[in-house]
Amino acid sequence: MSEANGTTEFLTWLKSQIPLVNHMGVKPLDWDGKCLRMSAALAPNVNDKGTGFGGSLATLSTLCGWSAVTLYLRAQGRNDDVVIRESKLEYFLPVTSDFTAECQLPDVEALAVFDQKMQAKGRARMDLVIEIKQKDQVAMRLSGSYVAMEKQS
Repeated sequence: MSEANGTTEFLTWLKSQIPLVNHMGVKPLDWDGKCLRMSAALAPNVNDKGTGFGGSLATLSTLCGWSAVTLYLRAQGRNDDVVIRESKLEYFLPVTSDFTAECQLPDVEALAVFDQKMQAKGRARMDLVIEIKQKDQVAMRLSGSYVAMEKQS
């Protein structure tokens, strides 16, 4: 998604809603409607060993999945609440440079089921895999379930 597609506005909104994002060195978003990439600087996310703090990696990956679901819903003309229901984290490599969380939306069939459940029940789950990458190597993986719900008036 280019600036014209609203990622600049979305990131500004995200920073106003989740203040922690302002302190993570998050860079402009890369969203093409199917894949979201959120990058962050190492410096504000460093631990006592000089590598990426596990909590920061978990935060960026959680936010990436949450943002991908939210951006998808908005593209469908919806303004629903999104929460993470559960997640599993796997750490593979120390992060020693700026890093990127990458999330691919599910395939067309899974999205169709998600859309049908949102229409019928006002609630649906989307299972996602978000990977933290540095220099094209996977350093961490989050497998998570996100739930979208119609906002209550």
